[in-house]
Amino acid sequence: MKTTAYFDNEVLVKRPYLKMEWIEAALRAPIRKQRQKDGRYRLWVYVAERDWYLRVVTLADGETVHNAFPDRDFVE
Repeated sequence: MKTTAYFDNEVLVKRPYLKMEWIEAALRAPIRKQRQKDGRYRLWVYVAERDWYLRVVTLADGETVHNAFPDRDFVE
């Protein structure tokens, strides 16, 4: 899995509870995928272990992970 320096140095430090398997699940089979105006993609996956949705943001290539966080406002 490709990641940005921001993801490695900021996101994982701020959110040490994130599991790479959750992020990989979002990349493999997102519940929803949405292209942002800047070309990046938002991907959502449900994390049963935590009972919330995780939003993963990738670069425009759709595979390089830039950000990931619980999305409490997501409605399926």
